[in-house]
Amino acid sequence: MSATGVEGRGAPGARARALAVLRVRSRALAVALLPAAAAVILLAGGSTGHLVGVPWDIARWTVSAFALLVLLATAGVALVVARARPAVTPTVTIAEESAPDLYRMVRDLADRLDVPAPSAIALTPDCDSWLEDRTHPAHGGPAPDDRGEVSGVDRQRRSAAAPVLVIGSPFLWWMRVGELRAVLAPVVAGTGPSAHPDIAAARRFVRGLDAAVAAASVRRRGPLSRAVCAAVGWVARLLLRNCREHAAEMERGVAAAAAERAQAVDYGLRIVAQEQVGLAYAGWDRLLTRVALPAWRMGRWPSKLDAGVVAALTELSRRDRLAEGFASRLGERPACDLLEEPGAMDEAASLLAARLFHGGPPEYGADWAPVDWQEYPEEVVDRTWRTEAARLHRVLDSLGVRRTPSDADAEPGADGPTLARVLDHLTTHAQNAQGPQHPQDVKRPQGPQPSHPTQSPHPGDDDDLAGTTPRGAALAARLAAELAREEADGARPAPAQAPPAGPPGPDPALWDDRPLPLFPLQPPRTGREILTDHITAMVCCAAMDTAGAAPGLDWLDGPSLLVNGERAADLTPRVLTLVETGDPAPLRAWLTEVGIRPEKPVRLV
Repeated sequence: MSATGVEGRGAPGARARALAVLRVRSRALAVALLPAAAAVILLAGGSTGHLVGVPWDIARWTVSAFALLVLLATAGVALVVARARPAVTPTVTIAEESAPDLYRMVRDLADRLDVPAPSAIALTPDCDSWLEDRTHPAHGGPAPDDRGEVSGVDRQRRSAAAPVLVIGSPFLWWMRVGELRAVLAPVVAGTGPSAHPDIAAARRFVRGLDAAVAAASVRRRGPLSRAVCAAVGWVARLLLRNCREHAAEMERGVAAAAAERAQAVDYGLRIVAQEQVGLAYAGWDRLLTRVALPAWRMGRWPSKLDAGVVAALTELSRRDRLAEGFASRLGERPACDLLEEPGAMDEAASLLAARLFHGGPPEYGADWAPVDWQEYPEEVVDRTWRTEAARLHRVLDSLGVRRTPSDADAEPGADGPTLARVLDHLTTHAQNAQGPQHPQDVKRPQGPQPSHPTQSPHPGDDDDLAGTTPRGAALAARLAAELAREEADGARPAPAQAPPAGPPGPDPALWDDRPLPLFPLQPPRTGREILTDHITAMVCCAAMDTAGAAPGLDWLDGPSLLVNGERAADLTPRVLTLVETGDPAPLRAWLTEVGIRPEKPVRLV
């Protein structure tokens, strides 16, 4: 039993549940064969002279025809279940020659656990690790190298029965070698149950049903194909409902058996490593939502996300007293040292993260280029602020708001884009407002809507804008409509470009036609948030052009304004006061304190 690695408290239950799943398959096959069995009996009775006469002849031909139809339908359903492509998470495959130390560590771990070693190792831009079966023919083709060839080692590995070990890329950069080994121990222990014939057969059956349901739900034009797919989908869903509970209990038993087997490996270190898992998840989430997402929206993707998560977690360790002890770990060997070229792997995982969480194209281009962390303030932060400031002034122009500021101290001829123009327009004491005076009167935007849910804004929601001034509501709605049009235009497919030679990318065999992004990071921005972001961007542009401020990057909070080398953390509440109440006094006081001149024109893109 040690050869399969399923002994333990959860093993008997897992095997019993696997047999229950297989019994569902057997019962379905038996039901499908019943008409054929009845037809055989009727035909045999007629040939022996026992069941003769017109009624028996009619029954014989009717049942035979029905049995033939059932057999054809069964064969069709079985073919769809067998050939349907199971869902597989896109990953970056790590070739053994690019990470021999990592493969050696995993194989040593499998030998110590007395389980089969994983057939391959891959990276995912997420804080999780698991085993994934990729023995289906649709996933069996290895990616060719730069010469268009496939190595024999890759072919042999793809054809192996053992599953692929998928490791979260933040783990490799944040964890130490010993911590990664402790975290992977219960995961690698799961290769034992995967080798058990009953459990493997049950898993293949459930995955096939799930893939058949997905394949049957694809829209098709012809009425005949729709009817056939509806029938196949109904049968697959019926079987899936009958075996879902057994499959879930089987996986729980497998997990329990794997965890019990892994207890003998680095048990004490695993407790510390699990703490690092939670810390890595917190830092990774903030890095994606606060730092990576603004860059993705600008058509730039940070090429070293995993290195960034180390910087973010180090900063968190510095700020949070509860995390002070974690900083001492940084002197130990990081797990990314197990890779021959960690920078190339980091870049490939960063591009994959942009595709999964934002929906960017798979290739480099003028509108989709990598950005280093050193270039982030200028390439992302500065460009984002100036682009939003330019959009704000275009919308003010469309509303008919005059460009010359009303400030008495304004310089003659200062009719460019100024912060004073924005402040004067949103101040509540002015009653000659342009545009609608109530959120319900705001005209809804027309035209195409953006396709990416991480980017698409609400074009002026009544509830969201109810707490703003009438001018703020009108301006927010027009900004949302303008932003939606720009993003819809940017979402149109561009001509294909050949990717430059360099880091590896995700295996193209793992991609399907599902819409991107697969895992949106955030809900759409509301009109209030869009207005606040644009006013903040205008203030930052004025600070950079008139007060010597500079764009900066905060690893935990994203783009930030640096005034005299210090982060301006008290700007957002003052902007919110202007947006919600129309009172510019707190913001004007801050501008005076910093030395920003709102009447001076700023540079836009």
